Amino acid sequence: MFKGILISKGEAGQSVEVAQLDEAQLPEGDVTVDVEYSTLNYKDGLAITGSSPVVRKFPMVPGIDLAGVVTHSSNPQWKAGDKVVLNGWGVGEAHWGGLAQRARLNGDWLVPLPAAFSSRQAMAIGTAGYTASLCVEALLAKGVRPGQGEVLVTGATGGVGSVAVALLARAGFTVVAATGKSSEGDYLRQLGASDIIDRAELAEPGKPMQRERWAGVVDSVGSHTLANACAQTRYGGSVAACGLAQGMDFPASVAPFILRGVSLLGIDSVMAPMPPRLAAWNRLAENLDPASLDVIATEIGLDGAIAAAADLLQGKVRGRIVVDVNK
Repeated sequence: MFKGILISKGEAGQSVEVAQLDEAQLPEGDVTVDVEYSTLNYKDGLAITGSSPVVRKFPMVPGIDLAGVVTHSSNPQWKAGDKVVLNGWGVGEAHWGGLAQRARLNGDWLVPLPAAFSSRQAMAIGTAGYTASLCVEALLAKGVRPGQGEVLVTGATGGVGSVAVALLARAGFTVVAATGKSSEGDYLRQLGASDIIDRAELAEPGKPMQRERWAGVVDSVGSHTLANACAQTRYGGSVAACGLAQGMDFPASVAPFILRGVSLLGIDSVMAPMPPRLAAWNRLAENLDPASLDVIATEIGLDGAIAAAADLLQGKVRGRIVVDVNK
């Protein structure tokens, strides 16, 4: 028996509890992992609260991330004792996920835990940090470089934003952090932000073309914020879009793209193939100061994850929530 969060759905609607589970209940897979840590992402918050139809199969163990140790494997890539990380692939949506003490998975979904990080640190990064790294990789691949000007990070106190600020600052960029939490200035400067702006400057409808400022942008907000960020991006600059905290609409015009040559880069972390996954984790291992993870992460036990999911959706959470599933 092992403990996990279980989401069920009946005639009365969705219910969530910390339950005792049997290994026979685990879904099919060629690798079994003893989970050490998981984490809470925005998608996990939606799944646990039922605020959005994220879960496609019931009952479901949520948790799109996990880090742990392989106990059994029939996959030639892995053997018992290997330390692994999982992000995405529909886990926690259509396949039982990481908010439990044990998981059975497709071994082709796993990446090796980088030697630079402990399992806890890997989950302080989680899908949010891995997505931030994919965004930085995309900007660099489009030729965005530190000497070209400021880089904007929206939703900067969130999981994606926090890691993006730290990664970009470490890579030598001048980072401007947009946040609605004026009290978090010290936190963002500690991560490496050079300047902080109020998210209200970007959140309302704006002109199709605005004063050029950003050489690059990492946006996890969407809607008017993304539209205004594009309108303010400098000639030849790039915008990496990976989230929809404000909304999934995009009330913009083609002007920045056809008059300034701005590139809008869509970033998907869920089904990203293995080469960019490994590149993103390599960048995190090389460029993210593990000490910054102590600033970014707050740790809770499995029993606290259900309440924390609601706090996450209400914007009450700073940085990342790490879940020790064995607490």
